[in-house]
This record gives sequence, structure tokens and C-alpha cells, in this order.
Amino acid sequence: MPRFDAKIKETLKDFGGRLPSPHAATSDTPPLRLRLLMAQWASCHNSIAAVLIYHNMKFNYKLSRLCGASYGTPAATGTSILSSSSKGSNLIFTTDGNSVLSPVGNRIQVLDLLHHSCRTLPVEARSNIRRIALSPGDDRLLIIVDVNHYGMLVNYHRGVILHRFRFKYPVREMKFSPDGSKFAVSSGKHVQVWLTPGIRREFAPMVLHRKYTGLAGDVTTLDWSSDSSILIGGGKDCMARVWTVDTVKDYEPWQMVGHKKPLVGVHFEDRDKINDRDQFFAGSGNTGSNLTGKLVARCYTISEDGVIVTRECRKEEDADQSDDMDHEASNGLESVGNDAVDFFSGHATNSGAHQSSIKLHTTDQAHAIVKARWGNTSRHYFNTNSSANTVVSTSYSSKHSLLVVGFSTGRFGLYELPSMSNIHTLSLSHSTIGTVSISPSAEWLAFGCPKTQQLLIWEWRSETYVLKQSGHAYGMRCLAYSPDGIVVATGGEDGTVKLWNSHSGFCYVTLPKSHTAAVTAVEFANSTVVLSASLDGTVRAHDLHRYRNFKTYTSDIPCQFLSMAVDNSGEVVCAGSSEPFRVCVWSVQTGKLTDVLTGHLGPVSGLAFHPVRGTLASASWDGTVKVWDLYKSDGNSAPETFENGADVVCLAFRPDGNQICSGNTRGLLRIWNVEDGRLVCEIDGQKDIKGGRKINDRMTSDNNAASRYFTSIVYSADGTCILAGGNSKYVCIYEVSQQILLKKFQISFNRSLDGVLDELNSKNLGDGGPIDDEHDSADEEVNHANHIPGAKRTDDGSRKSRVEVLTMQVAFSPTGREWSTVSGEGLHVYSLDDDMIFDPLALTEAVTPSAVQANLKNRKYGVALVMSLHLNEFALVKTVIEDTPYASISTVVRSIGQQHLNNFIQFISKCMEDSPHIEYYLQWCLEVLQTHGMFMERNRGKFLRSFRALFRVVQSRYTDVKALCDENKYFLDFLEHQSNL
Repeated sequence: MPRFDAKIKETLKDFGGRLPSPHAATSDTPPLRLRLLMAQWASCHNSIAAVLIYHNMKFNYKLSRLCGASYGTPAATGTSILSSSSKGSNLIFTTDGNSVLSPVGNRIQVLDLLHHSCRTLPVEARSNIRRIALSPGDDRLLIIVDVNHYGMLVNYHRGVILHRFRFKYPVREMKFSPDGSKFAVSSGKHVQVWLTPGIRREFAPMVLHRKYTGLAGDVTTLDWSSDSSILIGGGKDCMARVWTVDTVKDYEPWQMVGHKKPLVGVHFEDRDKINDRDQFFAGSGNTGSNLTGKLVARCYTISEDGVIVTRECRKEEDADQSDDMDHEASNGLESVGNDAVDFFSGHATNSGAHQSSIKLHTTDQAHAIVKARWGNTSRHYFNTNSSANTVVSTSYSSKHSLLVVGFSTGRFGLYELPSMSNIHTLSLSHSTIGTVSISPSAEWLAFGCPKTQQLLIWEWRSETYVLKQSGHAYGMRCLAYSPDGIVVATGGEDGTVKLWNSHSGFCYVTLPKSHTAAVTAVEFANSTVVLSASLDGTVRAHDLHRYRNFKTYTSDIPCQFLSMAVDNSGEVVCAGSSEPFRVCVWSVQTGKLTDVLTGHLGPVSGLAFHPVRGTLASASWDGTVKVWDLYKSDGNSAPETFENGADVVCLAFRPDGNQICSGNTRGLLRIWNVEDGRLVCEIDGQKDIKGGRKINDRMTSDNNAASRYFTSIVYSADGTCILAGGNSKYVCIYEVSQQILLKKFQISFNRSLDGVLDELNSKNLGDGGPIDDEHDSADEEVNHANHIPGAKRTDDGSRKSRVEVLTMQVAFSPTGREWSTVSGEGLHVYSLDDDMIFDPLALTEAVTPSAVQANLKNRKYGVALVMSLHLNEFALVKTVIEDTPYASISTVVRSIGQQHLNNFIQFISKCMEDSPHIEYYLQWCLEVLQTHGMFMERNRGKFLRSFRALFRVVQSRYTDVKALCDENKYFLDFLEHQSNL
């Protein structure tokens, strides 16, 4: 496919260099001429529209995953937004237990524990997520509630928002009933039960079933009985209350007391196990209380001070017999009244269904607790060494009778109920375990630490970690792709360097902390060495085989490094400092400081090596870009200088090295010709990147556009486009030759971040400036009332800053299929891999999927492959490729045209990624290189992205096969030696 501008010019050239217009016709125009003008006009505009559609498809990137944080909300640098008593959001397992849903900011991460991968759901909440709930059984519905009480009803499997709604009060707990027909929500001091809506879009899908009251404090915990007929809730008033979901005659809600601290967990025991567990107390008389009779229900209540109370509900046999006699004697008006109660409680009974109503009453647990009494049977105390070691979160598996408790000191305990036998006690973190969850099979335990954003999955039987993830403290700052695009290295404000797998999205190693200040730049010298520069004045080289720092590069005088660059050979590394204003050059092998480049009058903000030659470009706040020749023998030669008129904050070379782009604080991108130093073009991106008003801004976002500019830029693999990001919520893609904006991405819609909204709410604007009334810390103990009489601002002296939405760095993957950006939320990865739609160009009526299948049946493999490439549907192309015989591969490859070669290589890469037919696909790769290698060499810029994707897949499969062969080598040698005995 030709370039965008070339295709447009070619289309216009066919029509005389200008667009034909149907208005050119007059009343004297002959009908035949009029028809010709109309046909030309339609043909030209359709051609240009097709080119625009293709170009939009080329950059139709979508967010595939959010790395860098697996749980919690981002924290501002130097502040602690989440207090130690904050519980954060909750974690939930899917029904099969193979995946964990983890809230990260206003997004949901789906962690596949079986395939060790993660993905991000394509939905965003308005603010940081406070609570999530997944419907049991089929996992079809997901309910998300944020810190501002706004909720979303999501189709989990399709990732589609079905409905948006808002609760009146903060939601601290939310849980589906076991049968999935209802879900309960805590709403202040009340509990609301809603009917579960369907998966289809409705005008008003949310139907309130009933509201339950009786607690004096805010409700903090909820639980359902196993048959979904009873609901229990506990709150800050240190009491628990039991309700029946539907109206039951003669039942009065029971209040449970006995705790001195607020409740953090209430749990029902499975009804099927009640009779089995009854023998634990050696009969109905030895219950630990003065209650006797038949055991009908059991529950557990847990408070913050580490007290767990076992409560049983028992019913006298005489009461059951009297109920049966009363029921048989009921007639007339009383019988009609009972049927009316059943009707309004949801159990419609008529004269023909009276017997079924009696059967329902005898089997329903809600009717079993009528006229029964609750009593305490046992009381246990957790081993809390101090008052600071409080219980924060609990989770209970009623089928396996296992209780998991998380403490504020980072310790957790696993207990078996009702005996309270301690199975495990382990310290996982130094911060609060805000949430715990147990898988349906009770094999895996999930823990979330909101303060440190840690997520841990623990298998308690083998005592091993299934998953352990944590991001950078205080956020990321820089990133770099490895040459094969498989590994992403990130540097953080905490001075650490982490390595992430771009396929799975997980961090697989954190390099030993060697920097004492924030990491400002990371670069790959080669596939096994990563370099990092820091504000502590050092550049360190890390070995990716042993994961250690094997070389440290320092300057002759103390300084802080802001930028870094490595040449293509990986032998020279350069770093630019803030003060003094100079560039230090080291030899990677020896570690010696070989040269110091001076001449800038401001901090060196950016460095970049020429892709082909050994020249170095440096950008500075003094408004200049200088190009240095490091290998000239004459050390007194002055560098070439490009004046920008404002502070330069970023620069990048085009992949072929013919152009260099620089960005300054005025929002301008200037493209220079490297050979003659001529200014080729200029792109004004200040209006494109403007938007977003911060909480402390004294002017609107439109009037504050001067503070928005690009801080990081990078060229695409073919050199036709520039990806730019900066101190704004937008990332822009520009076409260089036409100087136009192709697409603009907004990295986040999270209103908990600073600078997302363009206009602030006028009711939050006071005399002293904007009032930040959003307390997303979820700290329920903080009192936000005015402390000083007459004070207009609720300022208690604490300083908590909100995370600002901006991009610190952007980078294209070497494969070109994805690009990433670093923001306050983490590492955003945008990918094209999941966006395969048909190509509308060069399609005819004869090109259909049925025609492809017919050609395959007739063994016309070359024709079938070309037709499938026209349709550009992955499943169809994969079917044709795998149905082609091994001996016919060379013949079929020759039938592929040059216009489809790029897409075909990408299809081969995607098919080979998870196919067991490695040799078969390697033969396809070999034939493509032998047949079209010369053409690809002449047009390397066009095929660079697809070829790198193919190289990455081949390298990955080579690593897998090599590991398999090395593992089986000794086994085969053993078998060979055994046969000789």
C-alpha cells in the first residue's frame, strides 16, 4: 500500500489534479456529460474514502492491558493517599477459579492464572473503583461501583456496558446471592436487595426488591445463606442483624450483640454441612449456650479486635409440631392471609398450588428460623500481639469451612471452622492486607495490599506463590523495549528497574535496587544488557542472565542525569546532566569516561544516536539541538546547532536517519533535515494536546493551553508518522509529510486523577479556590468536618495530592503492532493484534468465504490464499494456510502479490505464535524469504514492522524448543545407555 499522501496524489492525478464536482454541470450540459461528471465525482471520493479507511485501520490501536499495577490505585509522589486503615477495593475469583478480577484505578484487570496472562476489560468507571461483584454460575454480569457511588452493569464476557446508575449512599459491600437472582448492596445504615437484570439492554433494568433496616451504624459486611433466603449484615455499631429476603409470616429480625469493635465479617455456614457439624458439639444439649432443639442455622461474626463468635439458631421440636397443627387448622380468612403474604413475598400461590407452598415452607431456610432462637456457642480470639494488629478483611468458603483473615500488619491466617484450628499464619507484606478472597475450590488465596499496590496469589497446600505482583512505588517514569519486542524495561521513582513480559503483561523480575534516586531513563544495549540512568549521578548496566548490576558509570564531578542514549553497536553510552550542562560519554566494556561534551547553556533533556552513523543529537533547555560527531579525530570541531526558539524537551531520529524531530515548550514539533540542517516542516500541537483543568488551576483549560507541550516523541517503524505525548491526557499521532493529526488517544477517563475534566463543577469552587470533595482514599475513619468554628475550608493540616494525568514517555514496539506510554496509572499498552477486520480495497463480488472454501475443495490453494488475503479475516487465512500441503508451499508463495505480502507475513506470525506445527510454519517463512527477499530488502521500511513481528515469534518458539530439547537431552542419553546394558 503506497503512503497516504502518495495515494491521494495518485488518485487526484487520475482526475486531472483536482476533485471533480457535479456542480460543474450547467443547464446546457448534455445528459451523457452529466452522467460522466457524476461518475467521476463518486469514483474519486470513494477512492479517497477508501484510503482514509485504510489509514484509520492502520492506527486503530486499542488498550490491550495496563501493566505496572495489578491492584489498587496510583499514589502521588511523596504522599500516602491510602491510610493504613483503608480497605481498598475487593478481589473476586471467577466461577471456575482460574481467573482473578482485580480493580486498578478505574479499570478491571483480568488475571488468567491458568495461562499466566492478564488483560484489561474495555470499560472504565468514572472514578476509582470501590467495589465489584460477579454473578455466580455463568459469570455473565459484572457490577462495578466507584468511590462516588456511580455503578455500571457490564456484560463480562463481551466487555460491554449495559447500564449506568448511581447509589444514594457510599457502597462498602456488595454481593450476589448464591442462586444469582438478586444482589445485596450496603447503603449507609441500610441494606438494599436488587433483582439481577438480564444481559440484554433495557430501559430500566435495575429493580429494587426491598430495603432492610435495623442497624444503628453503617453496614460494613454482608452475607447470604446457601439457599439465598436469609441475609445477614454487620456494621459499625458492633451488631449483626438477620433478615429474611422475602416476607415470612411470624418472623422478627434477630439482633446479635457481643462485640466491642465494628464488624469486618459475617458468614453463614452451608446448610448441607450444618447437620454434619452438629456432632462437633456432641448433641443438642452441649452447645455452649442454654439453647436446645434442632439446629437450623449457624453463622460467624468477626470484629476488628480479633474476636470471632459462633452463633447457632435452634428450634424446639414442640414449636415445629405446633406450627404443623396451626397450619392444618388454618382455614377461612387466616388461610387467605397466608396466601397473600406468600404472594407479596414473591411466592405466588393459588388454590391449585397450595401443596407446593407447604413443601416450600418446609424446605426453605427462611421459614425454618421462624420462632427459633439464636445463641452464642463459642468465642475465639485471634493471636493479636498488639492493639495495632487489627483484623481488616475476611473471606469464608462455606463448602470447605475455611476462613481467611487479613491483618493490618501484613499477616494473614487460615483457619478451619468451627473448631478454629490454625492451618497457616504467614506474613506477606509490611502494609495492610486490605482484601482477601478464596477460590471456589479453596486451593488459592488472593490478597491485595492497597497501600503498596501488591497482589499475591497463595496456594496454601503447597505453600507456594502462584502470582506475586507489585508496581513501582510512587509510579513509573520511563520505559524501553528490547530489540525483539518481548521484554519491556521500566524505571520508577523508587529507583528500581523492572522487566515486564509484553505477551503476558506480568513483571517477571525486579532488578536488585542499586539506584538511590529516581530512574530517569532506561535503554537496551542489546538483548541481554539494560542500562539505567538516575538522578543519583550514576548510569548502571544490568545483566539479564544473572539479574545483577555488573558495571557502574559515574562522572568526574557530582551531577544528576536526565537523559541517556546507547549507540546501535551497544559499545558507547551517553548521559546528559542537569547541572553542569554537559554530556558524558563512556565505553560500555571498560566503563571509562572517554569524553565530555560541553556547549549547552541549560540542562540536557534529551539524547539520541543516529540510526546509521555515529553522530549524537542532544536537546537542551537552552533552546538548541546540537549534533555531535563522536568519532571525529579533531576534538575541536564545533557541533551543528539547530535553533528552536524555546526550551527543547524531547527529540527523536527518523529510522532512516535523514530527519530529526524536536519538541519544545511551546507545543511545536520541528522536523529538520540532518544533511543540510534545513527546517523541513513544523507541526503546531499545542491545541491538539490542550485539555484538562487541574484542581488548583486558576484559569480554564482553554486559557491554560500554554502549559501543555510534548515531552516525549518517537517515529513509527516506516518513518511516516510521529507518536507524541506530554503533560496532558492525550497522546497524538501525526502524519509528517502532510503535518496533520491522524488520531488522538485519551489515556484515562478516571475523574479521581487531576486534569481529566475540562471544566470543574461550579459548586466546588469556593472563595479560597476549588474544593476537592472527593475522598477516594476510602478511609472511613477520617472526619472531614470543619474543626475550627467559622472556617470555610476543611483543612486539617494534612497534605494529600492527587495524581496528575500525564504521559512521561511513549515508545513504539519494534514489531510496530503496539505502542506503550508511561503515566501515573502505570504502563498503558495499545495493540493492533486484536483488531482484524476486512480490507475494503480490491474486493469484488466473487471474493466471498464460500468461494475460498470452494477453491480449497478443488485444490486451488494459491487462488484461495489470495482471496482470503483480500477478505483479511484471520480465521479464514489460517484455514487456507493449514490446509495447504507441505509440498505445495513454494508454489503457493509465488502466487502472493507484493501488495499482500506485508499482511501475509503478519498472518504467519500470528498463526505461528500458538501453533504446534513449528516446522510447517518455518517452511512458509523460508519460502517467503527466498521468493520475496529481494523485494523486501529494497522496501525495508515498509516491511520492517511485519518482519520484526515474525522475528519475535520465531525467536520465542526457538527458545521454547531449545528448552524442551535441553530438558529431554539427558533423558534420551539415559535411555541410550540403558539399552546398552
